[in-house]
Amino acid sequence: MKIAAFTKNYEGRQVLDFPGIELEHGKIYCVIGANGSGKSTFAKALAGIISADLPTPLLESGISVGYMPQKNYAFRMSLKENIMLGGRDGKKAESLMKSMRLEHLADKRANQLSGGETARMALARLMMKSFDLTILDEPTAAMDIESSSFAEQLIQTYTQETGCALILVTHSLQQARRIADNVLFFYKGKLLEAGEANIALYHPKTLEAKQFLDFYGI
Repeated sequence: MKIAAFTKNYEGRQVLDFPGIELEHGKIYCVIGANGSGKSTFAKALAGIISADLPTPLLESGISVGYMPQKNYAFRMSLKENIMLGGRDGKKAESLMKSMRLEHLADKRANQLSGGETARMALARLMMKSFDLTILDEPTAAMDIESSSFAEQLIQTYTQETGCALILVTHSLQQARRIADNVLFFYKGKLLEAGEANIALYHPKTLEAKQFLDFYGI
């Protein structure tokens, strides 16, 4: 699956200059970098939430895309009903609720959930369907350590079972180390490192990546 090269400017300032890349199906790509490095802009552009500056399509025709934004939403209905907005398979909804330890909240009004519970619900809702490309922007940021662990297991299982290419934007190098097959490192709007996780996280080629990894203590 190819992602075309593209740029993104805001008010005359370039915030992203992406060279293009080819993704493998069934792989998890963790996107890392400091705040303001272009990670979320990259995710939003791929998901079609914002438009890239170039008119060339970023993805090949017919590619289905699933997207979970940083800020998750909950409709004024039960948690289970919210999840089933992603698909009408009741057994799958029950399985996802169990995986995310949400079954005891199935009948609770979703707009009364905590931030972490809402994030877990949103992840389950997205995973009711299969996509060619799945994009998760900081999916576990609002979750506690235990919930994050459940979510990471679900993300890995979902990627393997659906065969999708999964892009996960994360601020946690530890999370990238646990689940990434490949890593994309952004610095000041540019992709400086892209490769297998065990190389990109431990033997980066660029000084900027080395300094970033050293600073965050990996």
